[in-house]
Amino acid sequence: MNRTVDVSTSLLASALRVGSGMRATPVARQPEKLLELYEFEACPFCRKVREGLSVMDLDAMIYPCPKGGARYRPEVIRRGGKSQFPYLIDPNTHRELYESQGILEYLAKEYGGKVPLLLAMGPLTALSSSLASVARIGRGRRAIPSRLPDKPLELWSYEASPYCRIVREVLCNLEIPYRLHNVAAGSPKRTEFVARSGKMMVPWLVDPNTATEMFESADIVAYLLRTYAA
Repeated sequence: MNRTVDVSTSLLASALRVGSGMRATPVARQPEKLLELYEFEACPFCRKVREGLSVMDLDAMIYPCPKGGARYRPEVIRRGGKSQFPYLIDPNTHRELYESQGILEYLAKEYGGKVPLLLAMGPLTALSSSLASVARIGRGRRAIPSRLPDKPLELWSYEASPYCRIVREVLCNLEIPYRLHNVAAGSPKRTEFVARSGKMMVPWLVDPNTATEMFESADIVAYLLRTYAA
């Protein structure tokens, strides 16, 4: 996709969601063990959960499950009995959940947060999230052949950023697992992030397999395709 069109449609997707996932309202307590989320970027219901994680300032291990993917989709079927997304695993409580609204309510109750208004508007939330997927013309929907890294990657991001979305979509297409560090505006984790990266700029990718650390969505996408696309 042309870079200008790519960025423009990603900006449109954020606008359609009225910037949901732009600002953090951190939960009262953080999970001791990392949450695990099986999802795919183009799914409007998965988007709801990712926005909730960004607002609640919760990190998660992401296992991308695009259509046609064979890497992590079978695990969801094995554990939950059906191929439905999003699917959350909380190793702190041994809870495993389908259904985006149920996941958001669970996270808010368990960790002392609140389901944001933009994520609690029922059909209106579903409609605008679906339109955001349409705006991206199928990006982050289908798997492409790839090589699995030995170690998971790490991505500093927040859901409403159009540039972060572009990177997450490619990670999803490639079925590459990664630790998602949410650093939306207002996140106390921003101080630690700046100390590590040198500046407040996202997306920022760290690949421990190649000792690579990099900013700039276009450069990250080129790196991922060059390194992991089959």
